[in-house]
Amino acid sequence: MKLLSLRAASTVLASALAVTAAHAAPLVTLDRNGAWVSVQAYGPNIVHVSIAADKAEALKAPGYGIIAEHADGGAFQHKAGADGDTFSSSALTLHINAAPPPRVPSTGEKYFAPQLAPVGLQVKNARGETILSMNGWEMSPQTVNTEKTYQVGASFAAPADEHYYGMGQNQESTGALDLRGRTIDCAHWYDAPAGETVCVPFMVSSKSYGIVWDNPSATRFVAAINGRTSFQSKVGERVSFFIITGDKPEALYSGYARLTGKTPIPPKAAFGLIQSKARYDSQDLMLRVAKTYREKKYPLDVMVLDWFYWTRMGQMDINPAEFPDPDGMNKQLHDMGMQSIISIWPRYETSGRYFNELDAKGYLLKDKDGKTVDGLPFRSDRTGGLIDPTNPAARAWFWQKARDNILSHGFDYPWLDETEPDLVPDGFFYSIGSGDRYHNLFPLLHVEGVAQGMRAWKPNKRVLILSRAAYLGSQRTGALFWSSDIHPSWEALARQIPTGLNMTASGIAYWGNDIGGWQGLPQVTSATKAPLLDPSDARDVIGQYHDYPELFTRWFQYGTFLPTLRVHGDRKATELWSFGRAAETILADYDRLRYRLIPYLYSSAKTTYDTGAPFMRPLWMDFAGDPNVANIGTEYMFGPAFLVAPVTEQGQTQKDVYLPAGADWYNYWTNEKFSGGQWVKVAAPIERIPVFVKAGSIVPVGADIQSTATKQAIAAIHVYPGKDGEFNLYDDDGASYDYEKGKGATTTTLRWNDATQSLSASDKALAKLVKVIGK
Repeated sequence: MKLLSLRAASTVLASALAVTAAHAAPLVTLDRNGAWVSVQAYGPNIVHVSIAADKAEALKAPGYGIIAEHADGGAFQHKAGADGDTFSSSALTLHINAAPPPRVPSTGEKYFAPQLAPVGLQVKNARGETILSMNGWEMSPQTVNTEKTYQVGASFAAPADEHYYGMGQNQESTGALDLRGRTIDCAHWYDAPAGETVCVPFMVSSKSYGIVWDNPSATRFVAAINGRTSFQSKVGERVSFFIITGDKPEALYSGYARLTGKTPIPPKAAFGLIQSKARYDSQDLMLRVAKTYREKKYPLDVMVLDWFYWTRMGQMDINPAEFPDPDGMNKQLHDMGMQSIISIWPRYETSGRYFNELDAKGYLLKDKDGKTVDGLPFRSDRTGGLIDPTNPAARAWFWQKARDNILSHGFDYPWLDETEPDLVPDGFFYSIGSGDRYHNLFPLLHVEGVAQGMRAWKPNKRVLILSRAAYLGSQRTGALFWSSDIHPSWEALARQIPTGLNMTASGIAYWGNDIGGWQGLPQVTSATKAPLLDPSDARDVIGQYHDYPELFTRWFQYGTFLPTLRVHGDRKATELWSFGRAAETILADYDRLRYRLIPYLYSSAKTTYDTGAPFMRPLWMDFAGDPNVANIGTEYMFGPAFLVAPVTEQGQTQKDVYLPAGADWYNYWTNEKFSGGQWVKVAAPIERIPVFVKAGSIVPVGADIQSTATKQAIAAIHVYPGKDGEFNLYDDDGASYDYEKGKGATTTTLRWNDATQSLSASDKALAKLVKVIGK
């Protein structure tokens, strides 16, 4: 098809990404003695509250990431009274307190209290129960990066029985999930001591509401400390937030999807094994690895080409000395039923072919004097101006070069690395304003610019992008997110589980991590127990890190039950046969298991598309009635059936696992049945991690395939009796957007009647494949 011109692409991206200036009128704007409060609705269960000292600021459109045209106040009624203003729908009631009567301030208030007029509000759910109370707001004058502005914030009551989740990616916990009692710095920070932080300012409460904090500057979230929960952002002229209510997680996340965008179904290949390494340094090596997977009959869908395949940073080329025929390489991969991903960076060194052009056009991040920022000496990043994705023309330029110079050589998908970015914007300037004001915005605009370009280029081929960071709305881009450059250690593995669960609770359903850790392997081990796998035939890769084959195996077992399974690392080798024969046998078994689960996973992905709710989810989402699950971050639900409890300790061969109340559970490996509401000690020999299946579950099992390029038949339907159950088995072509139009898809409803011990299916042939577990 005809390629978009640079100017046309710029126009498309600008219209798609710019903040909507003309947005629906608010339900009302209230004057509270100089504090202006604007109230707007986005459907019956979502209200937007904006508070400012300047009426024009309170009336401004919502910020980046929010789909302003989805505003809809038709479900609400407004009633004004002596006690304030009330806005009610079938789903929630918002009450804005009346302004208090004037009075003479006390001496303490005269000298130390804020000058802002007070604003208070309460939110009730559909049953009339108060679930949220705001009792204060803040606008503190300050100068940030030469700009006169304010620190803005709001504080809320914190009941003793409330629990808090979400707020993006924070890797500080090794097990606890609840954010209560913690202070979270919601700011992209690559160098965070426990692992990179990523800000997605969406907090979900156990009281069945969520708050979307509408401010992209560095934000501090304080969860229930000294009786208050608060948000505080570094830069702003108003307080702006959205409240979403819903009795079930699906209601909350469908509201979040309405507000910030739906999560598309990724290409089916995204659910298979993705093989990466830092880095494959030649075309021959890439193909040799791919061919070895096929020779060994280990399923594989995607090969990844990481950084420095180029001749120079920002050259946006492919080194012909190492990759003489990238088109031919990709054809061979495609012929083997594989696809490819290639890393494309947003930085341009001064001696590269594009720097002068980008500098002259103003397409790079600038300092206060208007000079392009080159590198970050304080963290030894010595080279590269950063593309400015807030400039629509710069976004279009980047996409056009990525398409024409790189992707056009047969690569299927891009990997947009450094989307934090490493080159911190604080103290510098984008085209739209200071990096301090827009600290967290880069990943949304950069990734969505490429996503929009990809869809315009190939309108019926699904977008897939690897992205290392996110913001509000990033889920709509078709990106797969991961936890950045983590250490190859048992501690880092333990941190991944609660980290991922709060990230998915933030509306980012497709999250994973570098299986095995990214950083180079240490040459010694701190293990105190004998390794569970023989390392003697893996010395060339692991050196003296004796327990690394065991660690990699446990990590891969966990990865089998992640939304995306991607092996990566700065090691001599990362492939499944690289860690010794004993490890290889187990890894191959889990690789095959992953592919048998693809019909189940793909069906769960359709549910996420429909509802916005993640299918890798913390236990509190499905078992809210069990108070014991509120702070468990060491196990999780994977789709509606599986409870997964990864092993994260070296030498561990049994693990205590909590089985939530309200269901019976089957040990996946032994089929032994247990009652819920109890801790059980589970055997965990090296060849398996604890996995349980909820009674009443229906699990479709796929036939063995080498990649998703092959049409996969259903080999069996496993039923776990003990309760009635239903599962919608979904399938489509796995590559196009026809599913958005309701075309080319099949949905087979499977129903289990526990009283009659029978399975019914709209596809009668599938009913014949049933296997009742325990019989």
